[in-house]
Amino acid sequence: MINSVTGLALGRIGVGVASLVKPDLVASTMGVSGTHPLMTRWFGSREIALGTATLLATGPGRSTLVLIGAAVDGADAATAYAAVQEEELPRQVGLGLVAVATGAVVAGLLGLRVKKKVRLAVEPA
Repeated sequence: MINSVTGLALGRIGVGVASLVKPDLVASTMGVSGTHPLMTRWFGSREIALGTATLLATGPGRSTLVLIGAAVDGADAATAYAAVQEEELPRQVGLGLVAVATGAVVAGLLGLRVKKKVRLAVEPA
């Protein structure tokens, strides 16, 4: 079973690759059609870098990257909400993006709280 931190990192990489390969499709799926493909590719590069770094990191470094990812996702949620308020995005699309980004924040933070299971070894007598 994949933990939430690994799942988020793999999800970031997947979205990032899709953003590089099919920027118009990703942008329209996010409700921002008409955006220059370069912006979507920059977004994709960021996601690949953050996801890969999180997968490769261990210990406190991994925790720090999860917190950075949560901050990025929180900023994404805030900017999507602002776009809805400024009528730059349709309400349903924008609030969907807010929900996805907020879910990523929660999943990352919960992933930091999960403790590794400790195996108790019984030594033979």
